[in-house]
Amino acid sequence: MQIIHHGAVNGVTGSCHQLDINPQSSILIDCGLFQGAETAGRNAVDQLKIEFDLSHITALIVTHCHIDHVGRVPYLLAAGFNGPIYATTATAALLPLVIKDALKVGVTRNQRLISLYLKRLQQIIKPIDYQKWFNLEVNNSDCGYQHAKARFNVAGHILGSAYVEIELSDASLTHNCTHNYTRNNTHKSTHQNTGIHSDNSHDCDADKKKDSHMVVFSGDLGATNTPLLPSPKSPLRADTLVIESTYGDKNHHNREHRAESLRQVIERAVNDNGVVLIPAFSIGRTQELLYELEQIIFSQQQNPMWQSIDIIVDSPMAANFTEQYIDYKHLWDTEAKAVLAEQRHPLDFSQLYTIDSHQDHLAVINYLASRQKPTVVIAASGMCTGGRIVNYLQRFLSEPTADVLFVGYQATGTIGRDIQEYGPRGGYVYIEGDKIDIKAGIHTISGYSAHADQQDLIDFVEGIKHKPKHIRIVHGDTEAKQTLADKYRQLLPNTEIEIGTS
Repeated sequence: MQIIHHGAVNGVTGSCHQLDINPQSSILIDCGLFQGAETAGRNAVDQLKIEFDLSHITALIVTHCHIDHVGRVPYLLAAGFNGPIYATTATAALLPLVIKDALKVGVTRNQRLISLYLKRLQQIIKPIDYQKWFNLEVNNSDCGYQHAKARFNVAGHILGSAYVEIELSDASLTHNCTHNYTRNNTHKSTHQNTGIHSDNSHDCDADKKKDSHMVVFSGDLGATNTPLLPSPKSPLRADTLVIESTYGDKNHHNREHRAESLRQVIERAVNDNGVVLIPAFSIGRTQELLYELEQIIFSQQQNPMWQSIDIIVDSPMAANFTEQYIDYKHLWDTEAKAVLAEQRHPLDFSQLYTIDSHQDHLAVINYLASRQKPTVVIAASGMCTGGRIVNYLQRFLSEPTADVLFVGYQATGTIGRDIQEYGPRGGYVYIEGDKIDIKAGIHTISGYSAHADQQDLIDFVEGIKHKPKHIRIVHGDTEAKQTLADKYRQLLPNTEIEIGTS
């Protein structure tokens, strides 16, 4: 058994991990797009190529449907992948919406081709409920594991997100197999790692039978004590753990502090009746922001400003995802369900406006530029790498009355990171070739990240009753991965801690 990485080892995007069960069987966990600095030196076509061998890959498991985890799925299908795609029930409902948008942006606007892709996708998606074991196809081999099953557990990152447990078992080995799966040495992925091995991967003598081995892929874990979704709970057992490290070197503000910071930043920002721009991913961050904005509006009933402020979500995708959040409200946490019980609608309140068409989007920008009323605009993408937020930034970033509020991670090389870094210094940024002086106020509230912070990542491992023998750290910048590795070495001195590299 080994694990090879085809992304999310040199940074936080392009998540794609290959678990080799035996020489004839492998599965993929996620297949996402690269973004930001991780696309440097590679043209658009090369970034999307499926450069690894698919001949032995029997299934794709999707942890959640953010684009950096599923954006290469259309290219996977085009490359000939014909196996099942396993996802939680909610993720299975959201995935076609994400893929449809990815196809329009990066592949084609030919509606017939898009329909064919989506039809094929619907045929192979297998919705699975949380905590339900499902069998994975394993081809016969005289070396390695012969059976595999998996199940999803709540990750608390976005609706439907999961970490996945994969149990490998029943491998009766009939010959020495120290060749260590030489077929994998022929993979051509530019993001390849030879992998984590089970205890007996180099000692496969005749008549020796491996015990089961539990591999856990964290996907993206959510922060604890956040609204809408339950916090993740640690698995009982993980022999091998592949874990994200986005905030492996940082801790977020607590929930109360971040909500108060949101209120204060917006109140200061709209004193001059300017616009507040919040770049946010269409799924997850947008819904969480709406939830807390409704909470603030409800608690500030005597404050005229909050009762008159407009909240604009300028994203058809976000609107569609919000509907799905409402449809799957049985997956909300107890706090959010209690708000519903009060006959309040945290994702559909009177001061909330949704912009659909591109024509309306452009009209709103012009309207906001000419009026004097406090307004909060939430638009994708979360790292300002594209989408409607870019048009807002082009128009308002040079306006002293405007403010930009970052509520999530900004990857190196993205417009968001540049604004975040150079804006407070009175610097500038290039957007679509145009140099724009940053005169808008720039604010960051780290507590709104949908990712677990350092303490959450430590608690997740500490909560595993049967501790990992191996931990592979992925999905983080170099400093975040190294800092988290040091923490894990202190916590588990007898565990092999490895950092994913290309």
